[in-house]
Amino acid sequence: MRYVEEFRDPTAAKSLLAEIEKVTNQIGATKDKPVHIMEICGGHTHAIFRYGLDRLTPEGIEFIHGPGCPVCVLPMSRVDECVQIAEKPNVIFTTFGDAMRVPGTKKSLLQAKADGADIRMVYSPLDALELARRNPDKEVVFFGLGFETTTPSTALSIQQAARDGLTNFSVFCNHITVPEPIKALLDDPYMMLDGFVGPGHVSMVIGVHPYDFIARDYNKPIVVAGFEPLDLLQSVLMVLIQIRDGRAEVENQYARIVPEHGNPISIAAMEDVYERRPSFEWRGLGEIDASGLKIRDRYKAFDAEEKFGIGYAAGPRVVQEPEGCECGAVMTGRMKPTACPQFGKGCTPEMPLGALMVSSEGACAAYWQYGGRRAAEPAE
Repeated sequence: MRYVEEFRDPTAAKSLLAEIEKVTNQIGATKDKPVHIMEICGGHTHAIFRYGLDRLTPEGIEFIHGPGCPVCVLPMSRVDECVQIAEKPNVIFTTFGDAMRVPGTKKSLLQAKADGADIRMVYSPLDALELARRNPDKEVVFFGLGFETTTPSTALSIQQAARDGLTNFSVFCNHITVPEPIKALLDDPYMMLDGFVGPGHVSMVIGVHPYDFIARDYNKPIVVAGFEPLDLLQSVLMVLIQIRDGRAEVENQYARIVPEHGNPISIAAMEDVYERRPSFEWRGLGEIDASGLKIRDRYKAFDAEEKFGIGYAAGPRVVQEPEGCECGAVMTGRMKPTACPQFGKGCTPEMPLGALMVSSEGACAAYWQYGGRRAAEPAE
């Protein structure tokens, strides 16, 4: 705890905030002409609101909440396919908890469980492997979901299943990658982005060099950041200093955790098990080239899409968003959650329309949990 408290020190925070205000003024950023900084990771979004950093930083800084929540960017069609697999006879479908309540077009996994499907929450794909060992007469499917942070654990589990000969274990692979959607956002002529706070946990796996293109090709600064309030304040200051100095570089504020070249064991496991899909659909962003991962043919016995003839194995399927749901606009920074006409009305944590309200990293959940709900309530 002492180590954590060092990154929550109020005196240090005041010093950083003073420097941030100074550099913001030097840039000439104001409320009417702000610097737009996108925090890519949903964990950063929640930290910003949890610690009130959006209110402590100057009005000349506007945080744009990026698509850094893998549950949030999952298209509804993939949720439907999860339900379809889970409702098959003799299937035990396993998933992380934050995916249970994400709505599909007809129902969520939690509703499918209530209807009788054998759906179980697990904390790791190794839990699903153990279920497969204990239930040889059942098909155990793990919902592989997440960015590069969780991708290695799924890969290692598939390798273990292959070594153990567990033919009743498979993965419904929805692992996706971070750099490709950033490029899609930067290619969007309507996006106004001046710099990025880069994801910490993803970078712990892949390192910092996959972001080189942001500085090299788009002349935008990016600083890989930790998750404590001082981490984020220092990272914002580093972005602002780059803008002030006319630089665009990849910097690593989270060097105590993030190695420059990532984790070689994790990278090797991912390269062995996965290959790139030609494209993958992202909720709110559409199809993005080479942004999704597919299980290689050498491990296709553990690919639920192949085993059940579902998903991209059966051809992609596009599903329209619920009427009035603005998840796509929120995830791409075009709209704040409170500007969505359904926020706090047709979409609440109890009755969500979109994943952003129920995911542990969703921007709408952050606004609701840390005070944004007031915007949905009538003014007194």
